[in-house]
Amino acid sequence: MHMIATDVDDSITKLKTKLAAETKKPNRAMDPYFYRSHLVHDRELEHIVFKSWIYALHESELPNSGDFQLLDIGEDSIIIARHTDGELHAMHNICRHRGAAVCEDPCGNRATFVCPYHGWVYNLDGSMRAAREMHVLSEFEPHEHGLKKIRLISYMGLVFINCDPEAADFLGPLSHLSEPLGAYRLEKAKVAYKKTYRIDANWKLVLENYLECYHCATSHRAYARLHTLKDLEENVRPVLDAMLARSDEITGVPGMSTSYRKIYLDAEGFGACSYTSRYGLFDGYVTGSRDGQPVAPLMGSIQAYDGGAGDYQMGPLTFMLNYPDHCVLYRFLPRSVTQTDLEIVWYVNGDAEAGKDYQVEELIWLWDHTTQEDEYIIMRNSKGVNSRFFEPGPYHPEFEETLRDFVHWYLHSLRSTLPDELRD
Repeated sequence: MHMIATDVDDSITKLKTKLAAETKKPNRAMDPYFYRSHLVHDRELEHIVFKSWIYALHESELPNSGDFQLLDIGEDSIIIARHTDGELHAMHNICRHRGAAVCEDPCGNRATFVCPYHGWVYNLDGSMRAAREMHVLSEFEPHEHGLKKIRLISYMGLVFINCDPEAADFLGPLSHLSEPLGAYRLEKAKVAYKKTYRIDANWKLVLENYLECYHCATSHRAYARLHTLKDLEENVRPVLDAMLARSDEITGVPGMSTSYRKIYLDAEGFGACSYTSRYGLFDGYVTGSRDGQPVAPLMGSIQAYDGGAGDYQMGPLTFMLNYPDHCVLYRFLPRSVTQTDLEIVWYVNGDAEAGKDYQVEELIWLWDHTTQEDEYIIMRNSKGVNSRFFEPGPYHPEFEETLRDFVHWYLHSLRSTLPDELRD
């Protein structure tokens, strides 16, 4: 893991000064301070990441009572488990006695969670089952000492969590995606493969790379050969218009070409981004694969290839790129100031069989290859950004528009955490 020096002069006052300087250059890359500061990292976890809706897993990954998975964000661990009544629950992996983790395995099946330190026992929904010998404490109430619960929703089989008890509604914003996203029948899809890429760079650098395609033509030759996003819209408008004109009819999905955009500062609630659009593939290509040809059976109710791909955002840190025959989900989670977990999940139709209907290595090739290329450029980006001599340059008005929107939201969110007396 790459290490950076701690700024011994860092303070809330310094953060205020840096934020004020950013308002004077709103369309330029951020100052290195925001990628290096341990104070900033702690505040963004508390006030941004843990108050946002984040993809946790697909319901099919916990099919049985007692099934569970852990989700690690920063230094914190979260348990998602299926209770005996079939409901999913999310809770902090922290014993309510002295704080030991009650679960260490990343996934599995069990009837209870037992703290290895003093033996406190919790049910699958986080409620307390037993606290050894605590009956001698007359005021002890077991129901007050269950594992701390976390907000959880399921949308089309996709499970999202939010650590803020007062989190904004998310099902409402997601409902705007129902027509195009519903065509994939994700609730009946299967996880064909998933992989976590541990990248030694600040999480914002990893996310910012995903949010722009300015680098696509130069850094991703395989991707750029297939996808029109690597070009200015004015240069690919005929291809895009032709695809959108035929999309609903050819796919058999009314609303497949729907567009909706309420993200970051325009989101309906904090951390509840919702976005969809459909963009074109170049003529002769129908999906995101090594050669642009099908790699799996068509998904859900989709009847044919329209030469397009669905682009989705669900929350600030979760994205999907959906082709007619498979879907690719991206999730970005900070682990430390200099380390990020980028998880990719590949979905196929629920009844598709590996080795028969699709080959895993061909299904994942394009985005595994592209992500390895991304890691290469992100690492070099991180090295430069962490230099004391880095001077931020201007954003491209089209290719980096979404990146700019993220940065504006991020800085606004940080500014709102300042004490009242330090706000301008």
